[in-house]
Amino acid sequence: MSESVWLRQQRPRREAPPLTRERIVGEAVALLDEKGVGRLTMRRLAERLNTGSTTLYWHVKTKDDVLELALDAIFGDVSLPEAGPDWRADVIALMSGWRAAMLSHPWSAAVLGGRPLLGPNVMARTDFLYGVLAAAGLAGPRLAGAAYAVANYVIGSALMEVGARRDETVAHDAAAEHLVRNRDRYPHLAAHGHLSGDEWDAAFVHGLECLLDGLARVSLR
Repeated sequence: MSESVWLRQQRPRREAPPLTRERIVGEAVALLDEKGVGRLTMRRLAERLNTGSTTLYWHVKTKDDVLELALDAIFGDVSLPEAGPDWRADVIALMSGWRAAMLSHPWSAAVLGGRPLLGPNVMARTDFLYGVLAAAGLAGPRLAGAAYAVANYVIGSALMEVGARRDETVAHDAAAEHLVRNRDRYPHLAAHGHLSGDEWDAAFVHGLECLLDGLARVSLR
């Protein structure tokens, strides 16, 4: 009798919040941050949302949809600088925020390629970049080429840094030992070594400044 459903005290039921695109994207970003792209499936995402896959498909059709939405969401955290008289400072501020967003979500840089970045957050920040470069004197193909160069530099930098930081101490030590053993073949690499720790930040800004130096010369032609 003690096992009868009528004798068991019912637990208070908590109503699940309504399933919205915002909730789906929030849980997707959390899942990607915890597990990576390889572990993101519609079934796992539905389980985190305490719903069924069929219900989830009413809001997003494919895993690619989820990835596009998640990418745009994280770029919403990138502050838009107030355009000032120094166009270089504006570009550095925007791209530093872009890099920080990708480093905070290590999966993002790897899935950017080949996806149409048409979400409102990415579009607003890309439009800002185009506006800053136009104010610097660039136009037409040169402006588009400059924007691609800057964006690709940031994405590539984030990819390299994420890969290097997965197991930084072991990887750095192993690379250093490899260069010591092969210093005759790679003298310049052996002399200057690899980036580690806070060196990444300084190297990123320095590389971006070098790129902007070149763009400044093009804009003056």
